[in-house]
Amino acid sequence: MRDNEILSRINALVSEEHELRGRLAAGELTTDEENARVKELEVALDQCWDLLRQRRARRGVGEDPDNAAPRPAGEVENYQQ
Repeated sequence: MRDNEILSRINALVSEEHELRGRLAAGELTTDEENARVKELEVALDQCWDLLRQRRARRGVGEDPDNAAPRPAGEVENYQQ
């Protein structure tokens, strides 16, 4: 996946998150439904951002960014800040 494809995916996930919040406000879905899907979206976003960072880091040290690979959700979600 190229940088522009990752960024497009990020934008789509963010758009879906905004749509969910609007649907919740309109009473079209329950808080539990919204929370469950938002959690999934947050994990997917973290994975996308991680992959994009990997690609940029590889490019920065002269390596092939196409060798970067998505990491499992459990790994990305357990990073220490």
